[in-house]
Parts: sequence; C-alpha cells; structure tokens
Amino acid sequence: MARFKPVHKGLKLLPVDFDRQVVPGSFEYALCKLVDLELDLSPFHARYKNDVEGASAFDPAVLIKIILLAYSRGIIHSRKIEAACRENILFMAVSGDSQPHFTTLAAFVSDMGDTVAKLFAQVLLICDRQGLIGREMFAIDGVKLPANASKAKSGTRADYQRQLDRMEQAATHMLEKHKNADSAATDEALIKRDAQKLERLHKEAQQLRTFLVKNPEDRKGSKGSVRLSNLTDNESAKMATSKGVVQGYTGVATVDEKNQIIVDAQAHGTGSEQELLLPVIESTAALRSADTVITADAGYNAEANIKALAEQGIDAYVPDNLYRKRDERYADQGVHADKRDPLWNKAKSRPTKNSKCFKAADFQLADDQSHCICPAGKRLYGNGSNCTIRGMIAIKFAGSKQDCVPCTRRHECLRKPEKTQTRQVTFLQGKRNAGENHVKLMKQKIDSEKGREMITRRFATVEPVFGNLRGNKRLHRFTLRGKKKVDGQWKLYCMMHNIEKLAHHGYAG
Repeated sequence: MARFKPVHKGLKLLPVDFDRQVVPGSFEYALCKLVDLELDLSPFHARYKNDVEGASAFDPAVLIKIILLAYSRGIIHSRKIEAACRENILFMAVSGDSQPHFTTLAAFVSDMGDTVAKLFAQVLLICDRQGLIGREMFAIDGVKLPANASKAKSGTRADYQRQLDRMEQAATHMLEKHKNADSAATDEALIKRDAQKLERLHKEAQQLRTFLVKNPEDRKGSKGSVRLSNLTDNESAKMATSKGVVQGYTGVATVDEKNQIIVDAQAHGTGSEQELLLPVIESTAALRSADTVITADAGYNAEANIKALAEQGIDAYVPDNLYRKRDERYADQGVHADKRDPLWNKAKSRPTKNSKCFKAADFQLADDQSHCICPAGKRLYGNGSNCTIRGMIAIKFAGSKQDCVPCTRRHECLRKPEKTQTRQVTFLQGKRNAGENHVKLMKQKIDSEKGREMITRRFATVEPVFGNLRGNKRLHRFTLRGKKKVDGQWKLYCMMHNIEKLAHHGYAG
C-alpha cells in the first residue's frame, strides 16, 4: 500500500516575518509604499487631540491600509474586516498586527468626509507622474447601487402625513381598547402584545413628525418635479436598474482611455443621468487637455448637455437611445426583445392598452388645415392651432357630439367609448424652435464612422472598470447613509482601483 507524508491540520505555532509577507509588485506592496511614503495624512492627524491626555489611537495610515486592502479583496463590512485583521496573515502584515474593533473601522470610514477627495487627488497625481494618464479620451458612465436605506420608506410629504394620520387613529383605537379591557377580564398576554404594538406605533409616528419638521418641503427634481423623499436616507433616490427598482445612489466615474485610470468619481442621489454630466465636465476641466475627447453613455444625452459641450468647444460623443437601431452591428439585438422586463414583473397582469384605435395617420387633414375627415367620413373641427406639445407645433381637432355619439365605429376610434363622447386628434407639424438642434447634430456625428469607433472605444474603456468594481471587488451596495458619506465610500473604491493600476504597472516594484 502506498505511503504518503502526513498533512497537518489545525493549530500550529509558526514564526512569521511580516515584512516578507508583503511581496514587491503586489497591490498591498504598492499600497504600503504609497500610504507610508507618498500621501499627506496631516488632515487626519489634525483630528486627534491626545498628545498629552487621552488614550493612544490607531494610526490613520494603518486604518487606511486596512480599509483599502479589504476593499481590494471584496470585503466591505466592518465586522468581516475586523475578523480579517485577527485571522489573515496578510492583513496582520499590512496593519502591523493592529486589530481595530469593527466600530473603529466603521467610524473611520464614515467620518473621512472631504479628506477622501484629497487622498483621491494625491493618488491621481502619482498616476499622472507615472505616465498612466493619456488625456486622449475620457469615458463617462455611472452605476446605480442600492443604499443603506429602505425602499418602503419612500414617499412625498403628503404620503407621510397620511401615514401619520392613520397611525394616530390606530393608536387612539388601541387606547380605547385598553380602557375597555381594564374593566373586563382579558388575557394578559394579549394586553402585553397590544402594549408593544402601541409603543411601536408611537415610535414610528414620532419618526414621521420629526422628519416632517426637519423637511418642510418636498425634494425637487431637475425640472421642478417632486422627487420622493426617504425616511432612512433622504439624500438617496428611487431608481430603475436592470435588477429592478432600488433605493440608492448613482456612482459616476470618468475613466481615462490609456490605462483605465479613474480621473473623477462622484456619487449622486438621483437616477437621472442627464443632470450629472455637466458637474463631471466641470470637475475634470483641470485634467483635460485641449484635444481631450469626451464620450458618455446614452443616458447623458440631452439638448442642454450637448449644447453646453458645444459652447465650451469640447469634442464629445454622446449617443441617443436609438443609436443601436441605426447601427447594423446591433442588427441581432432583437433576439433579446422577447425577454421579460425585470422592472415590470407584473406586466402580464396589467390590462393592455387598446392598440386598435384609429391613429392620427388614419385621419385626412384638409389642405387648408381647417378641418380633418375621420375614417367614418365625418368632419372634425379645429379646436386649437399653433399649439405647442413637447416642443412641437401642433394643430388639434375635435368631433361633434351629433356625429360621434351615434357613430357605429366608436369602438375603433375611442379607447373608452362608454365614457368618452367625442374624438380628438392632434397633428404635429415639426419643432417649434427653428434654432440649431444639437441632439440632431450629435446623431449625425454618432452615425459617422468616427462616431461608431468612439462608441466602441468608450465600451472598452469604462465597462471593464465597473466590471472590476462590481464583479471582482463585489461592490453591490453602499453601506453608509447620506450623500457626503456615500460619495466618500465611492471615492475610496475608485482610489483602490487606481492603486491597483499603479501596482500592475510596476509602481514601487
């Protein structure tokens, strides 16, 4: 029978040289050299006032190295980071055998504030010094990630006021029930359960009252619309993603094409990407050269954005949502059209709209535009000319009751013939603004050979970055609350990505 050498399992005491665990050329080696020798951590040191009195504190350099090493290994939760500092040799070596409590780690990340932006800028300066930033093309894109907030706690002030009224009514009803129970024999367990429920109602009602006092107005959207508030994190927003609707933030990254260095990172509590482009353009102004080309995702395409880029003389490529339909390279994308939309998991249960109704194209417009003729041969009279609908010049017509009410084709003409008496038709005549249409000019630019090339280059530049952060580093959600803190956590992840790029290109090797 063959004999094999024994395999040891379980506890074994070994002498460990921490310096030999951090291998040159690795991420942790570049991280240690960067934090210990390059970065200015004086803003962190200024926070401590224990030079004479008070207990000694963990070195900020140690905490930064622990956090970034954990993020590079896909560990985001502070309890797991604490466990790694106790059990993982590499974490022990990087931290000098420091074992901070998870509350210390969580508080450090939460309280970093504006200092994260300064660290990010310092790392970016080193990347530039190493020749990793080309400035030929910047690709802008964003990722929507869930926040540390409950989607069920979203609503307007009116919604919260109605919830508060219902809670107060329920509490009053329970108090009446308790009064009646005092005069009659009742199960003590039932009384105790009702008392706990009443206490929970009072607590939730007080939370609503406090929120309504602190927020006297609804949140406003980019065009003055009401944006839903949230009780747990009012700076987060409800946003649609490919995985469904989440309560979260949009992390925006601007990536340089040469080595996929993230030159700018921002987190915003909105799912509307259109309003995020210009802040990014402004933030990257000092990094761009006169020849830097800007590429962005279709979500950033808007007349105001493209016009602003043109006025600033920035060469940009921002496709519209329909560019794939005009590009023969995406001719086979129809195979995915039959897939169920993840945002509407109840689509089959919803009543479908009546698509058999006559459309405007079925009505014959008179040459002098004074009237139109319906498919039944009846005349519809003008009830509005030179109107504006979504920026388009429109002419509106309406039928008369004596023609529409007895018509035998009402079911073909009206969506709700049992409620609607007459049919109305609108003919669109083109854009009202006769000025330069920047979106249209951008379509022509995107459909050119150069435009298609830039779209491909944008994909190859920015998508691998998000693949690294979400797939390799397992960034699936933000763990903090509030825009400032979430923005700091997003910058930490992007800074970690840049340090990884430095390590891969031989920094401190």
